[in-house]
Amino acid sequence: MDFEQFRNLIQQVLAEDLGGGDITTDSLVSPPEQARASIIAREKIVAAGLPLAEMVFRQLDPGISCRLLIGEGEEAGKGKIIMEVEGAARAIISAERTALNFLQRLCGIATFTRRFVKRSKNKKVSIMDTRKTTPGLRKLEKYAVRLGGGDNHRFGLYDAVLIKDNHLKIVSRKGPGKIRRAVTICRRSNPGREIEIEVENLDELEEALQAEADIVLLDNFSPEELTAAVKINRGRAVLEASGGIGLSTVAAAASSGVDRISLGSLTHSAPAADISLEIYE
Repeated sequence: MDFEQFRNLIQQVLAEDLGGGDITTDSLVSPPEQARASIIAREKIVAAGLPLAEMVFRQLDPGISCRLLIGEGEEAGKGKIIMEVEGAARAIISAERTALNFLQRLCGIATFTRRFVKRSKNKKVSIMDTRKTTPGLRKLEKYAVRLGGGDNHRFGLYDAVLIKDNHLKIVSRKGPGKIRRAVTICRRSNPGREIEIEVENLDELEEALQAEADIVLLDNFSPEELTAAVKINRGRAVLEASGGIGLSTVAAAASSGVDRISLGSLTHSAPAADISLEIYE
């Protein structure tokens, strides 16, 4: 990951927090004051975004030195020091919350994704994210998913065809056969691209297979319906399970034989990782 592409983002979020200046820190800490601090995992986490946090500190003072004590994607146990920071005390304290906000968000997503990957108990199944990301943070959040062992679905509306229910409602206005018609139109408009379509039941799955869709998204299918879908499919298309799948049910979905499972919760519902910064006295 080239974190330099997020330089403007860092400047924006620091400006949001600092405004005209950190009035508390500037009152209590003199400019020459130096400090040394540790960033500590307060629970077991998967590391994600440490180079970004380093950029936050150095944005306020290029003289700050940061030592990363764990690699991206590695696990850190509770109490593990994952990063050490040394330099101007004012800059360290003023940058603390912004740096931690990035770390808590990205480590939280990576850690949550790792739980789903482990719970699935099926290495052949791809655990995938969706477009349900924080506006402006999609690249970072999808990066964190990869560090957690997951895979990225499409990045945006521009890089993959996915025919969803609302598309089909519009297409259905022209008469029956909406699934075949939608697949045919999209294939003609997007030569060389895989065509994915969302279906809501086994009858629609059969229609999608007859239309020769490359990928079929099985929306809110039960584990039993997923198993039936795999039997109907017979390897003709890639099958993707999505909707209503959580940590307690991902293993059942994975055992059905589907090829991949997409989860909006990886990004929109990942708990923030418990991480803190402590300055040495």
